[in-house]
Formats: sequence, structure tokens, C-alpha cells
Amino acid sequence: MSAGTVLWVTLAVFAQESVWNFYDAQVPTELRHYITSAGLVGLIMGMDNVLGVLIQPWMGFLSDRRARAGKGRWAIILTGAAMASVPFALIPWTHNLPTLMVCVVAFAATANAFKGITETLVSDYVDPGHRGRAQGFVKAGVSLTIVVSSLISLLVVDRSVTLAFAISPVLMLLILTVSWTFLGRRPTSAALPRPDDSDRDPATDTDFTSPWAVVRDLVREPSGARALLMLGIFCFAGMWSAVRALLTPYGTEALGLSRGAAGGLALPGAIAFLVCVVPLAYASSRLGQVRAMRYGVGLFVIGLLIGFAVPTTPGTVAAMVVTSVGYAAFAVNALVALWGLAPSRHVLGTYTGLYTVASSTGAALGPALLGLTVDATGWRFMLLNGAVFAAITFAVFTRLARRTTSAPA
Repeated sequence: MSAGTVLWVTLAVFAQESVWNFYDAQVPTELRHYITSAGLVGLIMGMDNVLGVLIQPWMGFLSDRRARAGKGRWAIILTGAAMASVPFALIPWTHNLPTLMVCVVAFAATANAFKGITETLVSDYVDPGHRGRAQGFVKAGVSLTIVVSSLISLLVVDRSVTLAFAISPVLMLLILTVSWTFLGRRPTSAALPRPDDSDRDPATDTDFTSPWAVVRDLVREPSGARALLMLGIFCFAGMWSAVRALLTPYGTEALGLSRGAAGGLALPGAIAFLVCVVPLAYASSRLGQVRAMRYGVGLFVIGLLIGFAVPTTPGTVAAMVVTSVGYAAFAVNALVALWGLAPSRHVLGTYTGLYTVASSTGAALGPALLGLTVDATGWRFMLLNGAVFAAITFAVFTRLARRTTSAPA
């Protein structure tokens, strides 16, 4: 495993995730200038995930075609990043709900066009035997985006919201350009013939003429492991997205914090994620990916219960630390496990898109569902409501663990 290659891939993923994390932290507050219902705010925050479901599988399939032809995925990534930066930076300049919604939808559509493709770079530049560990470093980079987002919230938002919304897209464009400079000319796994390729049936490559053909193959897979893993991804992504999207309003409404301070509640959890994610990636190769994800969901439930039992700023911070560690166990394993079940290395971009279908569908419904329970019970019970939904996720992974044997990475 080349340390330099992993570094540049990690930075590329870091670049696009840095914008999304700041979006999740601060756009809900922008919406609350015009909307009072937490459920409606959560529904709008989940809308970008609906667009991801519609856009990412097709863009992943298109990038697979380009990668197999030797053209690479970078043209899509760089073009999408440039287009997404404009509406994102304009969000705080809007002065009414229709204009704000135009910027939000424009950003979500263009950013989703290259989001999954950026994540697929791991499979392009890292051999299958090292992807699990490489993904640990990538997720460590993702956790740093939460740190960066929290620091921007703490240090910049209360002074200048317009400047805060400009920092993230500029950072994204600069880092993606640097990563492309170092990786763009290197050959990728999809473009090279490999006599030792582990594809189960290389001839099936010609059968995948569209993303729907890949979906049919996934559904008809005899063991059902892929479909059950997709369901687990759907459930966990929904609750993680719900807690992240509503955490800043929870801090202002339930804990009485300022907007900037509430936006920084995720910072300690991000640090905990950063500290543990790489060790968890290595441990998962011995423990088994499905088992590691199941334990992570259980820890996530415990963290939410801690936050509900201790409704103070320190208690919420402790809850975010525990839930972030639980999420780390899931995050480093889910996509790599799905790649491992793919029928061909030439459809990994499409499988990344399918991962997005599961996670984005869950993330689209999660904030709205949790927000509706907040409307019914009040902000005080938000974390308890989340724990109940997360317990359902734990049941899904328990069933998956009983039906599959997770081989070491």
C-alpha cells in the first residue's frame, strides 16, 4: 500500500466532504430563518440525499465506462466541484426562501454528480487487499472535515456568515486540484488488464449495460447478503444523518447555546472519530467487517442514551464522542464490504453509487423522521427518539451477522 497514493486519495475525499459537513451544520439554521417546523427543515435537509439517489448511480456507471476506457474519473470530479462551488457560496447572500431553495437545490444536484465518484478513487488506486486499511485513513480524513467545519462555525460564523460559506468551496477546489496533479496521470485498476483479477466471472462485464442491470444482479444474488447489507447501510446512515442535521438546532433549542457554539458540538466527536478510525480499520480485518459494524451500531445506541440521560452541554459532548466511535466502526467497513461483494472490478463506481442509494435514501428520510418526532415530543427527547430508531438498525445488523460470515479484509 503506497502511503503517497493513500494520502492524495484521502485529500480528494476530504475536499468534497468538507463542503458537505459545513452544509449539514449551518444550512438548517439558514432554513429556520423562514421555517419553524423541525420536520420540514429535516425534510429539506434530506432532499440532497434524494438527488443523490437519482444522480449518483448513473454518474458512477458513466465514470466506470470512462475508467475502463482509460480516461479516468477526474474530469467529472473537477467539473462538478467547480459548478457546485458557486451556489454554495451564494447561500448566505439570499434574502428569501425561494432564492435560498434555488441555491440549495443547485448545490445538491451538482455536488452529488461527483461525490460518489470521488469516493471510488480508493478502489482505483489501492489494491483490493489493502482497501480496508486505506479506507481507515480516508475516513480519518473525512473526520477532519467535521473538525474543520466545527472550527469554521466556532471562529467565523458568528462574525461573518458570508465568509464562512466561502471558505469551504475554495478549500475544496484547491485540494482537489492538488490531488489531481499527483494522481491524474497514474494508471487505475479499472484501466489495466490483470491476469490475477479476482472477478468471479469476467464475462459478465458485458452484461452490465446500465445501472439497472447491476441492480438486478444484486437483487438476484442467491445469499441475499448484498441486499441485507444495503438495508443496514440505509438504516444507519439515516440515523447518523438525522443526528448530524438536527444537532445544531438541538444545541440552540434544548441546551440554550448560541448558533456558533451549537455548531461546535460535533467537534469532540470528530476528534474521537479521528483517533480511533485507523485502529478500527486494522481491527476489523481480524474481527470481521459485519461483526465490527454491528458492534458500532450498538455503541451508537449507547451514546444517544447517554446524551438523553445527561441533557447538558458536557453530556451531549460525551454522547457525540461515543456515537462517533460507533459510527467509525460502521464507516470504515460498509463500502469496502460492498465492493468485496461486487461481481466485477469494472462496476465498482456503480456499486459506490448503489451504496449512495442506500445511505442517501436513509439520510433523506432520517432527518425528516427524527424531526417529526421532535415536533411531537419536543427537543428534549430528540436523542432518545434517535436511540429507538438506531435499535432497529442494530437488529438488521444482527440478522446480517447470523446469515453471513465476514471474511477478513
